[in-house]
Amino acid sequence: MSEEHQQYVSALENKLASVYEVAKKAREKGFDPSLHPEPKVAKDLAELVEGLVGPQGVAESIRNLSKKLPREELAFKIAEEIVYGKFGHMDASEAAEQAIRTALAILTEGITAAPLQGVAQVAVKYNSDRTRYLAIYYAGPIRSAGGTEQALSLLVGDFVRRLLGLDRYKPTEDEIGRFIEEMRLFERSVSRFQYHVSDEELRRALQFLPVQVTGLESDPVEVSAYRDLPRIETNRVRGGALRVVNDGVVGRSAKVWTIVEKLGIEGWDWLKSVREIERKKNAGFMEDIIAGRPIFSFPSRRGGFRLRYGRSRNTGLAAVGVHPATMMVLQNFLAAGTQLRIEGPGKSGVVLPVDTIEPPIVRLRDGSVVRASLENFAQIKNVVDKILFLGDILIGFGDFLYTNKPLLPSGVTEEWWCQELQAVIKQKFGGDLKEAATRAKISTDCLKEFLIDPFRNKPTAKEAVSLALALGVPLHPFFTFFWANISSDELRMLRKWLLNSRKEVENESVREISSEMNESVKQVLEKLCIPHKVVEGNIKIEGDEAYVFAFCLGLNDSKARIVSAKSVLENIGKLCGVSVRDKCPTFVGARMGRPEKAKRREMRPLVHVLFPVGLAGGPRRNIVKALNRVTIEVELVKRRCPDCRTETRRIKCPKCGAETVLEKCCPQCGKVLKQDVCPICKVSTRNYSKQSINLRELMNEASERLNLPVPKLVKGVKGLINETKTVETLEKGILRAKYDLSVYKDGTIRFDATNAPLTHFKPKEIGVSIERLRQMGYLLDCCGSPLTDPDQICELKVQDVVIPVGNAEYFVRVANFLDDLLEKVYELPPYYNVKRIGDLVGHLVVGLAPHTSAGILGRIIGFTSHSVCYAHVLWHSAKRRDCDGDEDALMLALDTILNFSKAYLPAQIGGIMDAPLFIIPLVNPVEVQRQAHEVDVAATYPLVFYEKTWQKVMPRKIGELIDLVEYRLNSEAQFQGFNYTIPVSDINMGNRESIYKRLGRMLDKLGSQLTLAEKIEAVDAETVARKVLTTHFMRDIVGNLRAFTTQSFRCKKCNRRFRRLPLRGKCSACGGDVALTVHRGGIEKYLEAARQLVKKYGLADYYAQRLTLVEEEIRSLFEGDKPKQVSLSDFIA
Repeated sequence: MSEEHQQYVSALENKLASVYEVAKKAREKGFDPSLHPEPKVAKDLAELVEGLVGPQGVAESIRNLSKKLPREELAFKIAEEIVYGKFGHMDASEAAEQAIRTALAILTEGITAAPLQGVAQVAVKYNSDRTRYLAIYYAGPIRSAGGTEQALSLLVGDFVRRLLGLDRYKPTEDEIGRFIEEMRLFERSVSRFQYHVSDEELRRALQFLPVQVTGLESDPVEVSAYRDLPRIETNRVRGGALRVVNDGVVGRSAKVWTIVEKLGIEGWDWLKSVREIERKKNAGFMEDIIAGRPIFSFPSRRGGFRLRYGRSRNTGLAAVGVHPATMMVLQNFLAAGTQLRIEGPGKSGVVLPVDTIEPPIVRLRDGSVVRASLENFAQIKNVVDKILFLGDILIGFGDFLYTNKPLLPSGVTEEWWCQELQAVIKQKFGGDLKEAATRAKISTDCLKEFLIDPFRNKPTAKEAVSLALALGVPLHPFFTFFWANISSDELRMLRKWLLNSRKEVENESVREISSEMNESVKQVLEKLCIPHKVVEGNIKIEGDEAYVFAFCLGLNDSKARIVSAKSVLENIGKLCGVSVRDKCPTFVGARMGRPEKAKRREMRPLVHVLFPVGLAGGPRRNIVKALNRVTIEVELVKRRCPDCRTETRRIKCPKCGAETVLEKCCPQCGKVLKQDVCPICKVSTRNYSKQSINLRELMNEASERLNLPVPKLVKGVKGLINETKTVETLEKGILRAKYDLSVYKDGTIRFDATNAPLTHFKPKEIGVSIERLRQMGYLLDCCGSPLTDPDQICELKVQDVVIPVGNAEYFVRVANFLDDLLEKVYELPPYYNVKRIGDLVGHLVVGLAPHTSAGILGRIIGFTSHSVCYAHVLWHSAKRRDCDGDEDALMLALDTILNFSKAYLPAQIGGIMDAPLFIIPLVNPVEVQRQAHEVDVAATYPLVFYEKTWQKVMPRKIGELIDLVEYRLNSEAQFQGFNYTIPVSDINMGNRESIYKRLGRMLDKLGSQLTLAEKIEAVDAETVARKVLTTHFMRDIVGNLRAFTTQSFRCKKCNRRFRRLPLRGKCSACGGDVALTVHRGGIEKYLEAARQLVKKYGLADYYAQRLTLVEEEIRSLFEGDKPKQVSLSDFIA
């Protein structure tokens, strides 16, 4: 660790210690559920694992073994030590359970809820032949582990059963049939899985699994065929177990098999016969098309995104880059942070602006073709007729490496051309720039500029041709058209048109080519994406494009012939005498996923304080409304002072100040007991009871302490769902209402923002002065020069974050809330003293992913106008996240440490997910996810890399050619010295909000989606309409129709739900009116839109007929035939 990084780490630790000290002093006052701050500091993986699942003493073993073993081997070794009793003797089932939990905790970096609540139980059971086997009971939170780790937990289970001398699990045909039935039932009635696995694949996996995969019931849906099986305790679906087999064992079989081979585990060869669930090329991102979210390009379709290899300072870790003009040309559906579902290498990634890659090319209404740019977009935005080419999509080598997908051919790019130019100068001229420049008849300074910054310093057309002819390098990519898009016949027609057209020549250079409009030629020019104009019925190609176009088609050699047997590029090379590379051999399909997000976290409905008001607060749970009652009866925690025997809800006795203790009582007879079970009623005791409280008195006390009037609206909760019914103080609710803040289930205040990577920044981009940055340790820029200019590029420190402006404005209110809380409730000096967003710079935050239980410490260093949280790839990965479109929570550190309590967490399984049980103060690159280790941090990709892409090699074979984070681990370079291959002018450029969020009605979104589809060359609007109809509208209509016939009923007053309508038509609990939960409007909302799609795009009769059938079913359900009054005369002939 360098001295600079050591100082940074020390500053973070000291700042965190000061926050803990403030929280500790406040907690000692006794207003919270505990007398000390509850998030524990865990400095490494070992502490996390021991703190989360144990056993005691395992941390030391993990530290020692992790120095010599990779993560997977470490998990198995620790499991072995547990089974062999290194950490204390246990019986077989206890040892197996502890070993599996601890191994899974190691595999999931110790920060997910999966080891604690995803594995519900491990048991030793009996086969029909009386041999013993191991059964693992999974629950819903196992999902937080991820598919590969879910499958690995079974590998650990198999390893443990061998150590314990247990036989393998021998399933019966009924048990296999039950699992398959359960899987299909779950998919129909509850939720879909990540992969769709066939019955045959499931059967094959279930027959060979050496450990029984079972679990707790997850949903109130019962199987009908295979019921009451002796070794399966429930007839309801077991979501956790189903997910482990479907998404883990089968869905990730190839990945799991790689690990099995690496570890040399026997008995899992059958994984080779369970095929990896690979989506077809057009199936992955083209499935489940949602109305309003456009398809930008069909798979590998001409005119779509061009694959460009590289990483910018704001891409990587699944995030991709596009030109900011592309965002605008696509009618602003794309913005920084919008999720893009892509054809490959991964499933998706957030999109971010990179202005040095290829922009889109469009045809205007007058027929002209232009390159779109930020400069000309205002002039062309209302006259774009067709999007001929979407521009580049920038994807890093690391993303191909992580997904283990073969490299695809690279088109010619500035950075590739620059590498070839360097190689030629070295080979032919011994590296002598002056001699090479003389040969090419250009200045040495120009040649040097092309090599130093090929993105911003581009040759003129004459210089590009001169370099190609004199030095033998390929034609520059800026002047390389999309020649591979056309056929040899079209090339022949184009050359004939050129020879017969009018040409203006200036200084022996063609400056303009024009001829009368020819539709066939016009179509070919558009395929080539050559900028040209249509003026008074004439096609005109002007300037550098005219010069290069004439040169490539061999204007000066009228006798040259085009050979049909050769490729277009071969013919071009023969015509002009230079190498012309393929501009775009690989197009990438994509569609819009989730829009970007930067929004405060709210419970539904919004809550100011975790305090119950029952029905007294009305539908809004307004505590102020409940003040009209003298007392209200709610369930609250029971605590008693051991000294003066006072009953209270607080941890400190309000009379004598002693620490109170929880009191157990029987819920039936009300007797206070010490036992867990009432000896008389035989029911479990509880730490809470129904209590009558004078809410007005409590509220007046709170407002007096705060010296504030009682607000008009303070939202509480209907009832508490934590184990002991522990409440927050009302003062917190009043202050949150004052500052319009929303509390989450654990007592913290959060802001959610889409994850985006950032490894370098310019001071001017983040709105912070040079002086302030220098105070925070940014003394030098990334090149080692003193930081003096806001345009210099600095390398981002690992735990520094750039937050959205909206987030910062919210945090100003949170900071003011905390200062008021410290001053008026805890009687301590304020901590933040924040007046504007700039005052937040330097303060600590905690980042937390929803499926984890450990927050990562961060430091605010600036702000962005985009709806993303820019942070280092290692910081995001420490949260166990990438940048594929998900959002995570940000919290001010003092709010997390002071206001979080485990006592507030829901009692049900999964309650500890998304809760900061631990805070990781320092990011250790060795302990983050493998995906971050495979992020490329090179300044350039070598020339051989581009050549190898044309051989479609596996990325692992050339991984050593490119600098990766993995190669820097356990050295100073793991924290700093990262590079990037593609520059970006400003990380804040481009569209700031997707129009999807601004369009209100679904019909408006659908209209915009289809209008855009009609404009994009790479999209077929009719296919889009059909997919929207089949995968969204029809599913929604039919699903809501089914839901209507099986719906529950809801009381309008107390919100109680009934499976069947009460006989008297009123709520049996409060007498309120009972209402439907599914309405006719919800069923029919997309019906008219569906009809319009069928009519406008002339879809097949099948779709019209299916809609008619659905309409008839709706009509028969709601209208039906009215009963006819029959009289006696009707029966008389």
